[in-house]
Amino acid sequence: MDSATQTLQHRISVKLWPPGQSTRLMLVERMTKNFITPSFISRKYGLLSKEEAEEDAKKIEEVAFAAANQHYEKQPDGDGSSAVQIYAKESSRLMLEVLKRGPRIQEDEEVAATADKGAATLANVFDISGGRRAFISGEEAEEVLKPLKVPGNLYTRICFSNRSFGLEAAHVTEPILLYIKDQLTEVDLSDFVAGRSESEALEVMNIFSSALEGCNLRYLNLSNNALGEKGVRAFGKLLKTQNNLEELYLINDGISEEAARAVCELIPSTKKLKVLHFHNNMTGDEGAVAIAEMVKCSTVLEDFRCSSTRVGLEGGVALAEALGSCNHLRKLDLRDNMFGVEAGIALSRSLFAFADLTEAYLSYLNLEDEGAEALANALKECAPSLEVLDMAGNDITAKGASSLAACIAAKQFLTKLNLSENELKDEGAILIAKAIEGGHGQLNEVDLSINAIRRAGARLLAQAVVDKPGFKSLNINGNYISDEGIDEVKDIFKGLPNVLENLDENDPDGEDLDEDAKEEDEDTDNEDELESKLKGLEIKHEE
Repeated sequence: MDSATQTLQHRISVKLWPPGQSTRLMLVERMTKNFITPSFISRKYGLLSKEEAEEDAKKIEEVAFAAANQHYEKQPDGDGSSAVQIYAKESSRLMLEVLKRGPRIQEDEEVAATADKGAATLANVFDISGGRRAFISGEEAEEVLKPLKVPGNLYTRICFSNRSFGLEAAHVTEPILLYIKDQLTEVDLSDFVAGRSESEALEVMNIFSSALEGCNLRYLNLSNNALGEKGVRAFGKLLKTQNNLEELYLINDGISEEAARAVCELIPSTKKLKVLHFHNNMTGDEGAVAIAEMVKCSTVLEDFRCSSTRVGLEGGVALAEALGSCNHLRKLDLRDNMFGVEAGIALSRSLFAFADLTEAYLSYLNLEDEGAEALANALKECAPSLEVLDMAGNDITAKGASSLAACIAAKQFLTKLNLSENELKDEGAILIAKAIEGGHGQLNEVDLSINAIRRAGARLLAQAVVDKPGFKSLNINGNYISDEGIDEVKDIFKGLPNVLENLDENDPDGEDLDEDAKEEDEDTDNEDELESKLKGLEIKHEE
């Protein structure tokens, strides 16, 4: 046995029970959210108040934990996975009881307290982003920004997004920023130079950067400014003085390889960074390597988004390896890049670090079966509180569906599952249906559109989700379901309007399946035989 295999087995032996305090709190938060979100059950029984929802969620979690822990103490298994299953199923059962019980009477004091809290929050925020996107003149800036000049004002967050500042407005704003910068903790300058020439935009950025130099920010948003390397360096004075950033947004900023290197060079520390978003840039592999260096130092990172950034194999591997140091990650979004199989496998090795992961967006990464299986097998053994799994558009076939189904079966807290635009066909779809039919009481969205699914797969998917409390959306459009199959699925959801998504792109005469599959679709008896056969398949669990 080689060292890599030994390392993998060592990681897989991680105990799943008991869950950490953060995991237990996340479950309470999700149940609370479920209780206060409108659904067909709440329309019948009523919607809980937030205070009541939190109280019920805490009680449910405590009861479910006690039941699971008692089982684990009496019959401890290798990794505690059976205790996790009991924890999830008991939570779902008790949730359904509360949903059907409905709300108690809401106290007037709660409404007043909520209003007071909201008013206090608004008093700290100065936001001019509302209304139409427009240029702001020097005269208008003088008038609009007056509240920031009032002595003793409490503004800690400013948002100048959606207003385009030219040189005149920037010069008016400069002394105001100098006046308030020591009290600022959050600055949003997204989309604030739209329509300006490059030279004017860069000069405006320099003015704002100089005025804000030295402020101690926890939040900085410079998105939608077509920065490029020149723009990043124009904000150099501001960036160089930021040692305590917790959230940084550089979305749609033309972050090239050179710009990515500039960001990493200018920001002195990311040790406190919890949110880092680089969506929709032209970063490429070399830029991703630079970003990976920043990620590696961001050990408390909770939310990382590097989607649609033209990252390929080399950059994907670098990011995957750097993410291994982010033990607190809760949300990972790498969608729409060109990772490929090897980068997917590299990412699977880092997933074991993500005990608190709740959202994984891994669609359109060219993973294919091998990469998808590696990620599914890794996710199965970690992230017990996973809520969102998105692996659309990865060329996953029925071969990869077995590992994927085993992973999904273990994730009892899933709320959203997206496997659209793959090649699962009936065999894969039935495995996924089997994986979600038991438990999964919080699941409310499933998307298996464009998967060459026919009648048997569609029917079993519908049957698997129709009775789940609060279920909102099943999308099986763009498949090859026969007219009879469409009628069956619609009949299953006849009492739940709007849950079954539109089927206008379904093609009952779809021809990309092999000849045997086409014959089975044309013959109802043969199709039922296929369904029966596939129902008996076991979901593969890795040892």
